[in-house]
Amino acid sequence: MTSKVDEFGLFIGGKWITPSGARRFETVNPTNREPVGSFVSGTEKDARNAVGAAQRAFRGWKETPAPKRGEILLEVARRMRQAKPELGRTVTREMGKVLSEGLGDVQESIDFIEYMAGEGRRLFGETVPSELRSKFCLTVRQPKGVVACITPWNFPTAIPNWKIAAALVTGNTVVFKPASATARCAAEVVKIYEEAGVPPGVLNLVTGSGGQVGNALIDDPHVRTVSFTGGVSTGREVYVRGAQGLKMVHLELGGKNPVILLEDADLGLALDGVLFGAFGTAGQRCTATSRLIVQATIFDRFLGMLTDRLGRFTVGDPLDPKTGMGPVASADQEQKILEYIEIGKKEATLRYGGKKLTGGAYDRGFFIEPTIFETKHGTRISKEEIFGPVLSVIKVADYDEAVRVANDVEYGLSSAIYTRDVNRAFRAIQDLEAGITYINAPTIGAEVQLPFGGIKNTGNGGREAGSAAVEEFTEIKSVFVDFSSKLQKAQIDSETAA
Repeated sequence: MTSKVDEFGLFIGGKWITPSGARRFETVNPTNREPVGSFVSGTEKDARNAVGAAQRAFRGWKETPAPKRGEILLEVARRMRQAKPELGRTVTREMGKVLSEGLGDVQESIDFIEYMAGEGRRLFGETVPSELRSKFCLTVRQPKGVVACITPWNFPTAIPNWKIAAALVTGNTVVFKPASATARCAAEVVKIYEEAGVPPGVLNLVTGSGGQVGNALIDDPHVRTVSFTGGVSTGREVYVRGAQGLKMVHLELGGKNPVILLEDADLGLALDGVLFGAFGTAGQRCTATSRLIVQATIFDRFLGMLTDRLGRFTVGDPLDPKTGMGPVASADQEQKILEYIEIGKKEATLRYGGKKLTGGAYDRGFFIEPTIFETKHGTRISKEEIFGPVLSVIKVADYDEAVRVANDVEYGLSSAIYTRDVNRAFRAIQDLEAGITYINAPTIGAEVQLPFGGIKNTGNGGREAGSAAVEEFTEIKSVFVDFSSKLQKAQIDSETAA
């Protein structure tokens, strides 16, 4: 007997609703293809209704003192901490990352929400001296209005909370469109915000396709800011559509992140870092280590260490604490990654893995072997984002060549170098073209108190997390207070005016 699948509606104006005649879709567990939940396929009308609810709620939320908005976020974080064990399992069941990473996804959400709650008592402006007497000059931050948050499936709680918490504490109202593949994670997150006391209409959830819901939100004239995380090609479309309405569009896109391994590196430390960086979350992170650039003098030794360790690396049920890597997130992801592996077999040397795992429990899910190619710089697998457990290993002569290779891609999100030479470490901080650089650590593991984002085709210049997070969702207003009790004319030549 098949168990009933949990059904979820849209969350609009503080109510969970299922529109009459609504179509539904299911999300599935990538480990075994069992359904995780059933969701409404939202329409353009649903998106407009959610924007309307957010617009009506905006004034009251804007006028709520920022410290009070922060207190509500603290309650969200408290409730999310209580829900963490179950919510972490939901992340693993719906997305496929191992349980420790599913729980980490939720913990990152908690950490960021708590951090943003503190911004309710900061939201810093500036004060500057006036050129005139008895005049005060300052800036204040004000919310933009209705914000559309469009998020991917690979961090199904963390990335939405990066956007939602920052948007809410700064006084905006939100319409949230999650990736369809992880709609249950999104619904569970929104339920926590609802239970924590976020007023009706301040946060709204519309599930459905990007073509229907996403485009409707981007095109709606009442949406003033669009915050999007996803692929480069979709990001370009979002940017162009948003530009038609002169909206602020913030993009967090792809990466092809390098780890440079120099001959003086701690190879044991680097081995742990490369394994986690390349194969954590099955390589499905925009910050994943997808290129390993190794100095020639240690190339063969380290590659041997890496392949030997992978021989003891477990791929399987992500709920089993002994598992090192779970499935990839979906059938589409599996197909794309396997296609890149076939490309790699034609243009490079396969050193480990390279196939779909089959037999037994593997047949029910989307499991791919951790895969390593030895390749020259310039091949497709060394320059294009694969977003899977595929690592390109490239041999270089020295530091200078390593940096040239690292920088010669269209992305610039994360980067790393392993070396004991403090001078070369600081040179790398200056030389690597990326928004993030790690020294003696892999390319993943950002902390919420520092800005996150990249350069080149990784985004359009904005940053999430850290103190920079509020910039995406606020307008700067300059204020001039003249208490001289007379007309003073700034930037008028006093001699000619006389």
